[in-house]
Amino acid sequence: MRVYVLLFNAGTENEGIHTIQMGDRNKVLIFEDEDDATRFGVLLEAQDFPTATVEAIDEEEIKEFCISVDYDWELVGSGELAIPPENNVDQTDWQIEADQPEEPDFVSPELDDIRKRLEGLL
Repeated sequence: MRVYVLLFNAGTENEGIHTIQMGDRNKVLIFEDEDDATRFGVLLEAQDFPTATVEAIDEEEIKEFCISVDYDWELVGSGELAIPPENNVDQTDWQIEADQPEEPDFVSPELDDIRKRLEGLL
């Protein structure tokens, strides 16, 4: 089954997946419906997040990714209204691409694997 996730800086070396931090755990929201994922992205923008890209991915593949990085996940059913938490983390694992200073190319094996999986879906 195809599902949808939110990515920041999609297709770049600085790509990040949107997660919700619950205590010391990260949770990926997996949307059944593309419109619901887009709506959630707009709500994030209203909280001063950068624009997120909605990416389609195989449900089993994103679950495998979550297991591999020790993230939890939550499936948001079609028509469910997911609302971002009021508080956001102060520091993300990625930075807005425009604010990123020039650095030498660094490829994380974990990110490279995710990128290859996502590119394989195209």
